[in-house]
Amino acid sequence: MNQTPAPEAIQKIEAIQKILFGSPGTGKSHEIKEIAQTKLEIACDDKSNVLENTITTVFHPEYTYADFMGKLLPLTQGNSVIYKFYPGHFLQIIGMAYKGLIEKNNKHYLLVIDELNRGNASAIFGTAFQLLDRENNNWSSYPIDISEMELVGLLSSMQYQPKVGDDGTIRVDYEGSLHPVNVFLDKTIKEENEEKQEDDENKRQVRYLLSQRKISIPCNLSILATINTSDESIYYLDSAFKRRWDWQYIESPNGKNFNIDKVPKGIRDAKLIIKKNENENENENENENENENEILKWYNCVIGLNEIIKSNSKVIKRIEDKQIGFWFVKPEKDENISLEKIKDKVMFYLWDSVFSRDKRPLEEALSERTQQDIKLITYADFVDHTEDFIKYAHEKGKSYTD
Repeated sequence: MNQTPAPEAIQKIEAIQKILFGSPGTGKSHEIKEIAQTKLEIACDDKSNVLENTITTVFHPEYTYADFMGKLLPLTQGNSVIYKFYPGHFLQIIGMAYKGLIEKNNKHYLLVIDELNRGNASAIFGTAFQLLDRENNNWSSYPIDISEMELVGLLSSMQYQPKVGDDGTIRVDYEGSLHPVNVFLDKTIKEENEEKQEDDENKRQVRYLLSQRKISIPCNLSILATINTSDESIYYLDSAFKRRWDWQYIESPNGKNFNIDKVPKGIRDAKLIIKKNENENENENENENENENEILKWYNCVIGLNEIIKSNSKVIKRIEDKQIGFWFVKPEKDENISLEKIKDKVMFYLWDSVFSRDKRPLEEALSERTQQDIKLITYADFVDHTEDFIKYAHEKGKSYTD
């Protein structure tokens, strides 16, 4: 059985409140996992690949404050319908972190928000926006009031058993009896007569907030978010919201300062397989045709594509966001990438997002590769030249990596 560490053994982990941004496929989600494990000391289950003590959500245009904080939903019980309050992602992680402080379990907690700017972040946070200001002790500078239903949801997230009586009074089950919230807090989160220590102050802070029906982001809770800056169908993040976060740019691969050590291990051996006969029987022994296939290094393709994009900065808006990362196309278990995946993902991205305003750079690249005058009228015209275009990118990438 794990023992609760003595107060003097509790480690101080600096809470993080950061937005990771960059082009698609650069590994922002992977970086979050690294931060969680190395800086916040949050364990990751090897089998499920899930971080402990972590709540993850994804913002989207239909995501609301109710999804974030909590909402009443109907629940059928027999022939009757009752309404139950379901805590949102934010209340869930707050409750988990509060319980950790009460138990002095020396653990850190994490809220992960993917695609932060695909939802209206200011509206989703609502009054919780004020909590993002933090003091040197990592607690929010100012608490906010919550409703009685939100308090019920918070207590539930702390694994207590709150009940709402017919008179609207909130009571909590303790040792087989229901007690008003303040009485319950007196019995479970007792004031201590020991010499004041920081972890005891945290415990008392939780007690005070719950008794006053308020919340603050606690010192043992971090928030990490990602934004995909290349997506233009997104909500604007205002400056007041932005300044309450630290920011980390995840760089796109480029040839200028190429270093093989910067290439992720899962990408170094990734191969793009181009079959000489695309119509060959898939059930044939692939080893028999192995020597007939052309093999390109995927990291060379990515670097070459980014160099093509950068060389056309005059016709591309927000070029910093339009490059791609090594993980834009994820290799299969055998570390191979098929030409079909390039057609499905890379070619459409280039056509629809990167060179949406001007297709001439694509025509010029293909004309140089094929030594023919290429004109692209439709997307189908461009897809027909997938093999030539990706080989062109690969050669350009090799010029930087060899």
